[in-house]
Amino acid sequence: MATDTEQALCEIKLDQNGANGHDEAESKPPQTIGFFHPELKKQRGEAYRRWALTILGLGVYILTVLSIYWGALFTVYDNLSNITVWIVDFDAKSAPYNDSTTTPIVGPFITNVFANLQPQTGTNLGWTVKSAADFNYDPIAVRQGIYDEDASVAIIVNANATTLLQHAVNSGNSSYDPAGAAQIIYNTARDSTTMSSYILPALLDVLFPLLSEFGKEWASILAQNTTTQNVFRTPQAVNPGIAFTLIDLRPFAPATGTPAISIGLIYLIIISFFSFSFLMPIHALFMASKDHAPIHKAHLLIWRVTSSIVAYFFLSFFYSLVSLAYQIPFTNSSAPHTESALNANAYGSGSFVVYWMLNWVGMTALGLPSENMAMILGTPYASLWLVFWVITNVATSFYSIVLESDFYRWGYAWPLNRIVHGSRTIIFDTKSAIGEDFGILFAWCAVSILFFPFASWVMQWKTARAQRK
Repeated sequence: MATDTEQALCEIKLDQNGANGHDEAESKPPQTIGFFHPELKKQRGEAYRRWALTILGLGVYILTVLSIYWGALFTVYDNLSNITVWIVDFDAKSAPYNDSTTTPIVGPFITNVFANLQPQTGTNLGWTVKSAADFNYDPIAVRQGIYDEDASVAIIVNANATTLLQHAVNSGNSSYDPAGAAQIIYNTARDSTTMSSYILPALLDVLFPLLSEFGKEWASILAQNTTTQNVFRTPQAVNPGIAFTLIDLRPFAPATGTPAISIGLIYLIIISFFSFSFLMPIHALFMASKDHAPIHKAHLLIWRVTSSIVAYFFLSFFYSLVSLAYQIPFTNSSAPHTESALNANAYGSGSFVVYWMLNWVGMTALGLPSENMAMILGTPYASLWLVFWVITNVATSFYSIVLESDFYRWGYAWPLNRIVHGSRTIIFDTKSAIGEDFGILFAWCAVSILFFPFASWVMQWKTARAQRK
């Protein structure tokens, strides 16, 4: 009996030792193997194949999508002739300077220079000699045309250009100002980048030689008809003789206006895109769970669309506050279209509210398509959509479509293009097309909302398929 008991105790002890040994074996970390271990041959091959296909796909994507951005600037110099510059000669063409005793010199000289320029070249603008009769002999009508964006620049030869020049020499008028002969009318706020980078340099390339040639011709005329004494009294009437007064109808200022109508708007796209990721966990609260019955799909869709639009309402407010905080004016009155006005606002004290509403509708027009594409594409491909969305909007908004190839004409209907155009109107009091701007943005919102149920269905279908696998 004692022997049987001892044997049983030994068996129990052996079982316990065996169990302890098994536990110790399980607690040991698994043995690791090297990257080039034979057991990983299949996995290495699959990893190499997937890596190569991924890099190839990204490379093709880079070449395709980034080419849209580079291509926007590729034809700039070929299309400079699309930038219209008016040359309008009023010299001795309106009372009281149109009497028969005055033979115009300045006006015909300037118009002949532009009329006889070489055919359009890489640095030539669209020079267009216009008759004063086209503007009813009213220089103010020319200014209105520049404000209305019928042309980018106007060179106006004043009606008294020749009269004042001759009188200064003949009478020895020492107060004569050569800049009173002509005006250059432009509007920097319409497109400050194009104006500073392309228009003004091309314009100066013509004006400097023009003034030099006029000086030579005018000197030869004076040598025949003017006394030396009068020339000494008014040297500025001899050299340069004439000059140009620059009149910028809407100067671009302050400097913080740059992000408000360009780079800063990229963040409007990015914020609207990433807000989807922050809101998805909130939407998940209404998904089927053990705590409640499933919500109606229609109600869930309405909640998601409404919550996104309301979120954009507040996010766009904070975005707009940045411009206000950095002292971009939003309370100045509008100014006469034909006068130079610094920091004029289109809607007076209500300009900030209009600016906020434009950013709200614009953010919705940018954000809802991104939300739809994020649901359809999923990760990581939604990131590729963001790059495409940023590039196509930037390429057609921050640069003049007039200077881009015809391929980019679709950019006029892209959301960011309308936000930029509307922002210029609000902040700088440029030509208004605010109704068209809002209309196109609302169209984007409407199409995105109609497309939303389909995008949601695709996401649910992809999720269900992944769960079945």
